Amino acid sequence: MKVYNLGCVHGHRFEGWFASEDDSRTQLAQQAIACPVCESTEVDRLPSAPRLNLGQGEVVPDPAAMQAQLLERLHAAAAKAEDVGDRFAEEARRIHREEIPERAIRGTASPGEYAALVEEGVEVMALPPSVLPKTTLH
Repeated sequence: MKVYNLGCVHGHRFEGWFASEDDSRTQLAQQAIACPVCESTEVDRLPSAPRLNLGQGEVVPDPAAMQAQLLERLHAAAAKAEDVGDRFAEEARRIHREEIPERAIRGTASPGEYAALVEEGVEVMALPPSVLPKTTLH
């Protein structure tokens, strides 16, 4: 079984699994492979790194440990950010426009305010409440 990285003319990337290299070449030449996103048959094989089996057990990351590490980092970042409460959208805009010095902030914004910030090019990220500290930090 051969697994190759493929991409369509629209930039969508995906994997293709083939019985052999000749099989992949034949299917690509006949445009028998369709992009799973846009269904384009203009697909090419992309460069990929080789995978070497050296006979030792492969270390597979533990998803629960990865999630715990990510949450720990998000908690630490949120704890260092200034809580501006419901003034978040206003403060984020002022920082973006360089009206005030840049600093890490956190707070609340309605879905509409969040969408408007993103549309204006303000770099913001919505976090679930479970990530934020339980008490206001000052």
